[in-house]
Amino acid sequence: MIDVVVVGGGLAGSEAAWQAAERGASVRLYEMRPVSSTPAHKTDRLAELVCSNSLKSDSPDDCHGLLKRELTSYGSVIMAAARAHAIPAGSALAVDRDAFAAEVTARLAQHPGITIVREEIKAIPEEKPVIIATGPLTSDRLAGVLRDRFVDFLASADPSANTRDLLYFYDAISPIIAGDSIDRTVAFAASRYDKGGDDYLNCPMTREEYRLFWQSILDAELAPIRPFEEARYFEGCLPIEVLAARGEDTLRFGPMKPVGLIDPVTQRQPYAVMQLRMENREGTMYNMVGFQTRLKWDEQRRILRTIPGLSSAEFLRYGSIHRNTFIAAPALLQETMQYKGDPGIFLAGQLTGVEGYLESAGSGLLAGINAARLLRGEAPVALPPTTALGSLIHHICHADPHAFQPMNVNFGLLPPLDTPVRAKRERRQAMVARALRDLPSLT
Repeated sequence: MIDVVVVGGGLAGSEAAWQAAERGASVRLYEMRPVSSTPAHKTDRLAELVCSNSLKSDSPDDCHGLLKRELTSYGSVIMAAARAHAIPAGSALAVDRDAFAAEVTARLAQHPGITIVREEIKAIPEEKPVIIATGPLTSDRLAGVLRDRFVDFLASADPSANTRDLLYFYDAISPIIAGDSIDRTVAFAASRYDKGGDDYLNCPMTREEYRLFWQSILDAELAPIRPFEEARYFEGCLPIEVLAARGEDTLRFGPMKPVGLIDPVTQRQPYAVMQLRMENREGTMYNMVGFQTRLKWDEQRRILRTIPGLSSAEFLRYGSIHRNTFIAAPALLQETMQYKGDPGIFLAGQLTGVEGYLESAGSGLLAGINAARLLRGEAPVALPPTTALGSLIHHICHADPHAFQPMNVNFGLLPPLDTPVRAKRERRQAMVARALRDLPSLT
């Protein structure tokens, strides 16, 4: 007998299935790949990372570092796999994406309480509880079913409500370069402010080189977007061409900022820097950090090879874009991850408007825990807003539904301290300590 159905085998769905099964539920996990593919996925593995291989900061006084500690405290399978396959990335946690996804897939396949079914789900399953974690690339057919369900609910709950319930934005992917095609006599190994050792390769640029590069991006030809779709991007993951259009220095104060880096040749801080981060443990592949783009592929080859150190770059993956779908969570979602129109339906992952790998996993974690609690006749729980995950879920459930956009965890979402602390680092450390004190034990 199946107790919990999970639809979607990404980070959120994988974590949800694990958490429910670890609490005694019998779980059926549906993943449509390889039967049906998506524009961004390349394999049939669970928890495949389709964009960056970085899980962001691992610093103990960073909000992303706090989120990692919270997930680990609840036995996160995503965090366990990430730690097992971490690769050097300074103060960030980056993973070998292939080994990471293989690890998650193997752990779930070997769990006695989880059955993995490779099949596309085209309607909301009748079995309850069900967790919908189909991600930002939800199939058109299932997205249509969800849209109809949400429109009907909103129309009955509030006839004056805006029923444009499913929104979208575009997510852009950075290119990946072969490690042996990078000129190491130009690109130098270092992390900003020497944090984490020589975990990044840095391509330094002079003022003249940078200005020519910036102008080339402005003049480049972009891959087309369908004419009826407005190109809207998540503000935290903007393509380089969008940043370049905002002004000459925007890239230089964004992904190409040179602060904390000294070129060993000139012994000075470069005017701008393009950073490369290892994609795998062997260092055979490097990701262009923050270089999401929808430039046409021939334009990527032409322009990116003008960066010092990349004149002979071999592109293993070109940058690209894909449409991401997410719901108006403030109108539709409870802080327990339950759909307001049916408490037996849980929603999790980027479909709910959380942005980021571990944010997605965290929402799946809470959905899986609460689905298991519902089975046992226990009340689902919401996490305190003083925690990283609790503050994020509180935000997506209470933001303005008419101006709702995806959100990462950040200290700005947490409530102020009872006793104000002026110094930024000490204030964040106090917020972290409070979050860990307030984090409840969930069974």
